[in-house]
Amino acid sequence: MSEKKLKFNSKAIHGGQEPDKAYGAVMPPIYQTSTYAQSTPGGHQGYEYSRSANPTRTALEKSLASIENGNYGLAFASGLAAIDAVIKLLNPGDEVVSTNDLYGGSYRLFKQVFEKFGIRFHFIGMQNVHTIEEYINGNTKLIWTETPTNPMMNVIDIRAISKLAKKYRLLLAVDNTFATPYLQTPLDLGADIVMHSATKYLGGHSDVVVGALVVRDKDLADKLYFLQNASGAVCGPMDSFLVLRGIKTLHVRMQRHCENGKAVAEYLAGNPKIEKVYWPGFENHPNHDIAKSQMSDFGGMISFVPKGSNYDEAIKIVEKLKLFTLAESLGGVESLAGHPASMTHASIPKEEREKSGVVDSLIRLSVGIEDIRDLIADLEQAIG
Repeated sequence: MSEKKLKFNSKAIHGGQEPDKAYGAVMPPIYQTSTYAQSTPGGHQGYEYSRSANPTRTALEKSLASIENGNYGLAFASGLAAIDAVIKLLNPGDEVVSTNDLYGGSYRLFKQVFEKFGIRFHFIGMQNVHTIEEYINGNTKLIWTETPTNPMMNVIDIRAISKLAKKYRLLLAVDNTFATPYLQTPLDLGADIVMHSATKYLGGHSDVVVGALVVRDKDLADKLYFLQNASGAVCGPMDSFLVLRGIKTLHVRMQRHCENGKAVAEYLAGNPKIEKVYWPGFENHPNHDIAKSQMSDFGGMISFVPKGSNYDEAIKIVEKLKLFTLAESLGGVESLAGHPASMTHASIPKEEREKSGVVDSLIRLSVGIEDIRDLIADLEQAIG
């Protein structure tokens, strides 16, 4: 059967994969080598140095391309290394329009690393696509977005932004970490570049740090491959193996993440001690209809604000959690809780955080795949 005809659950296991040619290994081996023998200078079997390419990483990159319905996948040492490669496509004087509600590490990279090289960033709310056009000028080269966003779970219309990007001949990059290709495929909606912190749901087990890019255009892929090799921020073969293994169970894990996420969101919404719950599955969530049209389900990421809570009260709640682990990151099989203002988004100035809703009392949950009764019991005892 043609790979393009495979459904997602089959692609996650078989996409871009074939038994190893040496011994028929079903799972791609870990090629733990830095270099490869050559019969004559330049005469090799497709691999010469593992920064440039490694068979285990190649297997992962083919899988990434398959599950995102792309043509070319690139794996990096982290999600931020992947973002770094995208911004290196630009030149001094170029401008980027970015969502104002985004991962704190992305904001830090944009503001503290690339702005000093003459690249200008505009951070704006993108829930209303029409506001983006006001910030586009002759220097604009890239629109950078996340959807759902981190941590406010805002939903951004990828199709509408794609039309705008094409109108002005801009690149559109979408951070698809929260949704994963199980729920959303931005390339099918008109994006040029999809980015993942594969550390999260793709790896799925909190045991690896890897980043990914997927594109369809060959010229764009060639530029990114050059930057991947020239800058050298690649993942090793063991890390590649771990993410590839994680992808093979992505579909079954995401089903449970979504089921548990819905149950936790509904519990929090019905709890009189909770003031606000941010989850795109609610009908009253801003752009819920867009979420329904571009996502197949609503995921396991939730943020909430306890009633009358302040910084100290929010900290008390997350410290009292027992089954939810207080930790950075998300997307693992285990449930995690975080306090964005002091953890993942601490690098964003307080006044900028609060403009997008990241107040000191906000708590973010990554709902895992444990028994939902245990998760809700843990929240009940922590909230009090």
